[in-house]
Amino acid sequence: MTLYPVADDVLFAPGGRVVIRTYGVASAASTEQDGARPVSYRTWVTGVRDQPRYWRWGHFEDARHGHRKVLEWLTGRGPQPQPVVPA
Repeated sequence: MTLYPVADDVLFAPGGRVVIRTYGVASAASTEQDGARPVSYRTWVTGVRDQPRYWRWGHFEDARHGHRKVLEWLTGRGPQPQPVVPA
């Protein structure tokens, strides 16, 4: 498995630290017909009292945009982001 970092952020809240990480994951075993490995993108949030939360994204640009939406949601500047469903 190979990890491709997209974005990392840390927020400091009264209850502690909240870490937001977005990265791509590619399995070493799976390859497409052209030899490229498919990458799936995820955003993980740890440090939220309820439970760890995660989102899955279809493409790199979706992951970048989604990471920013997660930050906006956590800081109260936007609604909770919905994951992009891969086509």
